[in-house]
Amino acid sequence: MSTPDTTGWNDSAWDASLSHLPDHIRRAIEITPAAGTRERIIDITTLGRRTGRPRRIEIFFYRAAGTTYLCSGAGGAATDWHANLLADPAFTFHLKNGIRADLPARATPVTAPDERQTVLAEIVADLNQPHDPGTIRPTRLEDWADSRLMRISFRRRS
Repeated sequence: MSTPDTTGWNDSAWDASLSHLPDHIRRAIEITPAAGTRERIIDITTLGRRTGRPRRIEIFFYRAAGTTYLCSGAGGAATDWHANLLADPAFTFHLKNGIRADLPARATPVTAPDERQTVLAEIVADLNQPHDPGTIRPTRLEDWADSRLMRISFRRRS
């Protein structure tokens, strides 16, 4: 006999699609290729893996293959946000430019090679679209191959 999940982490409570979110929030997260850098910047609040205290970190988010991702970008260097979310996948996704919202979220590392390839190719293609001056413009997918990548699910509202 299994024990009921009292932590709120059962899969039915979380959804990687945005269909359950209010329209204005969903539209703010559904970034288009024409979006500039500023629209892609959010804060996340996660527990520090060493301190256990809430820590707010600024990061880019991306939409690819109909899902929201956090990605470290080209180079693949180790990042605090990635280590913190591996240790505790619960966090708050803070929209802060234009629409403001604090959304309970959960991070799942993307390790399957096929999904990584598909998502990173879409992110790089999106970022290579014409943007406002000063935006990130990677040109080679291979520069992103070792990126830290997390799939984001948002809590369904009851």
